Amino acid sequence: MSKADTTDDLNKPIPYKLHIDDELLAATKQKLQLSRYPEEQSDIGEDDWNQGAKVHTVRRLAEFWKDGYDWRAEERKINEEFNQYTVKVDIPSYGPQTIHYAHHRSSSPNALPLIFVHGWPGSFLEARKLLQPLTSPSADSTQQPFDVIVPSLPGYGPGPAPMKSGFGPVMAARAFKTLMVEVLGYEKFVTQGGDWGAMVTRSMAMQYPQHVRAYHLNFVPCGPPPWYKAPLALGRLVLNAWLYTEREKKGLEGMQYYLREGDGYMKQQSTRPQSLGFGLGDSPIGVLAWLVEKFHEWMDQEHYRMPDEECLTFVMMHWMTGVTPGLRFYKAAFQEDARTSIKEAFTRYHATPLGVSSFPKEVLNPPVDWTRAVCNLQWYKEHGEGGHLPSVECPETLVGDLREWFGSEVVKRAME
Repeated sequence: MSKADTTDDLNKPIPYKLHIDDELLAATKQKLQLSRYPEEQSDIGEDDWNQGAKVHTVRRLAEFWKDGYDWRAEERKINEEFNQYTVKVDIPSYGPQTIHYAHHRSSSPNALPLIFVHGWPGSFLEARKLLQPLTSPSADSTQQPFDVIVPSLPGYGPGPAPMKSGFGPVMAARAFKTLMVEVLGYEKFVTQGGDWGAMVTRSMAMQYPQHVRAYHLNFVPCGPPPWYKAPLALGRLVLNAWLYTEREKKGLEGMQYYLREGDGYMKQQSTRPQSLGFGLGDSPIGVLAWLVEKFHEWMDQEHYRMPDEECLTFVMMHWMTGVTPGLRFYKAAFQEDARTSIKEAFTRYHATPLGVSSFPKEVLNPPVDWTRAVCNLQWYKEHGEGGHLPSVECPETLVGDLREWFGSEVVKRAME
């Protein structure tokens, strides 16, 4: 901590209300009015997204953003639905950083503390449809209730972005542990994560197993284990045409497609995020197209179509920051060298009890024996619909899974 920083203002929550300046809203409309669109090629089909976001989809959303979308109404609803705070914490090996978070307590004395960590291209709004059912199950219910804590990754929406490089999943894990233990007083708790949230909560479990007693993932970014660690898993992979289930075959095909066609964004964001940020941070249709393509590719379009208003509200969380801070998280993630970093966290075994919900349209959906090789997998459930953002696409399903896994005897014993 620098001499300019003191401990007087650390770990002290301050109530927060989301507000975007009128100047940015006005500038956004002006930029949308001046937008220039590419032309589709004549031989590319109406529903063919293989070149990226469709012009007609981006144009429709941009017109709605300019002429119909009411941010102020959405802002009021967010402030009504979320109990928001900011708090400055001192992160080991990084320094002070202010964190935005929402904190919703259950009225039940048996509530289990649950920290929900979002990913990209999402924000803390990923938890919007979960808060009420998780904190307030019906009075005659035996379902597990929760105190729910939803931090924002700094740079993803409300709160100040990191002004120093190096803030990736490992640092987020340390910051969120401080939030849970030193700020909110939860000595033992459980976690939920997808996308970056999976990386952050896995890192939390590995760094602080005395506090993180169990965790749940809907995204498990692990590769095939080395033959000497899991020879049967490798054998099944070699003979997958005969030994894999149809779901496992589709999952393998999906991973191969993602690595071949879908991860270009990651290479750019993890190497030159600032160069990309000049364009996306100054162009509302630029960031709109960048994110809409991911919503289309990563969500289960057959069962859930993101409403235009919901889509634009998700986009606003990145637009309000100038986009670049969220992209820098990628570069920081791939530069971290700790054993709990993105490069290491899912390559070695960790014993904290894990529950996994598997959704068919998830971008990375490894065979379950790959997960068992690096995780203490105690609970696993496959679903017939849903994709990368199950809290948005099928919240009732995710709520049911969280209640079932975290209400299990395994987790109860772990919390003792």
